[in-house]
Amino acid sequence: MKYLSIVVLIVIAILSCKAPQKNINFDHGSYKVESSYGEGFNVGEVTSINTLYGKIGQTDTLDVVVEANIESVCKKKGCWMNLVDATTPDEEKAFFVKFKDYGFFVPVDSEGYKVLVKGKAYKEITSVDELRHYAEDEGKSEEEIAMITEPEEELKIMSTGVYKVE
Repeated sequence: MKYLSIVVLIVIAILSCKAPQKNINFDHGSYKVESSYGEGFNVGEVTSINTLYGKIGQTDTLDVVVEANIESVCKKKGCWMNLVDATTPDEEKAFFVKFKDYGFFVPVDSEGYKVLVKGKAYKEITSVDELRHYAEDEGKSEEEIAMITEPEEELKIMSTGVYKVE
């Protein structure tokens, strides 16, 4: 009976372990993909954040694949990220990225990753409450959070897939 209990405990321990993130290494033109999150996608035409920033109008919704660097990410789950241009990072020209249907996340330690992001780009007004929520997720101090007092118009991408690339 003692041995049966030990075997059952070992089986439970093995089954409860989570499989590690599988790395995917393959080439997409000039990009080597290290990891994939969300849906896979054909890269096709790639746009920079700076170019997209200049293209998107007030009512536009554009299907895009963007090359960028992750400037910040949700520290709780990896459920959102801010992107800046990969070649000339400019925090004033950042895009906020959410993941479609809350269907996938990126690693919480992914700042600085170079990524390709597929999704729909658009502009949206973000409320003070939501901005404060994101600041809290990012680990900002209570003083920094309290300084958020106005809604902001933000450029956003609703992403269906992300590739971490070299």
